[in-house]
Amino acid sequence: MLLQHFYTGRVVTDRRSRGWLTTPGALRVPEITVYFWVIKALSTALGESTSDYLVHALNPVPAVLLGFVFFVAALVLQFSVRRYIAWTYWLAVCMVGVFGTMAADVLHVGFGVPYIASSLLYAVILAAVFISWGRTEPTLSIHSIDTPRREIFYWLAVVATFAMGTALGDLTATTFHLGYLASGFLFAAVIAIPALGYRFLHWNAVFSFWFAYVATRPFGASFADYFGKPKSVGGVGLGDGPVALVLAIVIFCLVAFLAVTHRDEQRVPAGPASGRAPARPAQGTHGRMHGGSGPRHSAHSGARVPAMDYAQPYPGLPANPGGDFAQRDLPADYSGAQPGDYRRPGPDAQPGDYRRPRPDAPPEDY
Repeated sequence: MLLQHFYTGRVVTDRRSRGWLTTPGALRVPEITVYFWVIKALSTALGESTSDYLVHALNPVPAVLLGFVFFVAALVLQFSVRRYIAWTYWLAVCMVGVFGTMAADVLHVGFGVPYIASSLLYAVILAAVFISWGRTEPTLSIHSIDTPRREIFYWLAVVATFAMGTALGDLTATTFHLGYLASGFLFAAVIAIPALGYRFLHWNAVFSFWFAYVATRPFGASFADYFGKPKSVGGVGLGDGPVALVLAIVIFCLVAFLAVTHRDEQRVPAGPASGRAPARPAQGTHGRMHGGSGPRHSAHSGARVPAMDYAQPYPGLPANPGGDFAQRDLPADYSGAQPGDYRRPGPDAQPGDYRRPRPDAPPEDY
């Protein structure tokens, strides 16, 4: 199947099957809106508090195995759907948060690896994922996640960012003795760097997105530790369990809202090669970091509509239905016609039969 995707402002066409796991034209991750960043930060806090609660409520080894089982189950469920669905995606993110926290803590607690060493290790792993992703696919934009292979790279990057962010948060809070609250504000300032760079200095959107994505992990985890940890270690002392429960309820409400309203569903990329004009950006997303550029059509459009249903006749066609319609037969002052825009229905055609697809029409092979 011919696929069309965007890379550096140009349309690239390759023969890559979307596979049975993906609905044609459907993207598998959400649009980057304020809802995304809020739920992402909350999910990092949930992962931290849930992981800490489990390893203390259970034996650490069964706790880690349980976290791994739920992590794998959530990803299997995410890959079993054929397009982005809010609750399966965010369930996977939350489980990645829990397991990513455990993966970072195991190196320090179980093997005695210093946080600075584990932070560097996960940074190298994340860099390797991005390099492999970039060499395999033409872009790291989340607006191109429409095949299983691209989604595999995406989740590998997400797991690495969670593990690296966990190690960074613990590094600043404990090794550098900043404490949980100061670490939270530190990473809030770090998140502002790519936001300001993208907004005012025209930084690359993909770089800005992943920069902020990594920083949200220690940001959320630091505040989760601040509220959950005892006062003796610089926390408020609410307990990891209650903090995890409150975060889970808030995330559930936000995801339920998105599942009903579809406000975070991406639009399918459009361009000249598809015969469509660019669609309007999703409401409320203009000017935000989104990990890629270009307008997007709704990913949850259900029916497949014949291309001729999206057609309109040329205005002012000559009343010459019996002849062979050619470009020279158009009125001299008709500036909108281009070679190849018209169709030749046959010798019995009427003026209204000569049509050009509307700007929002699907491609000819749709």
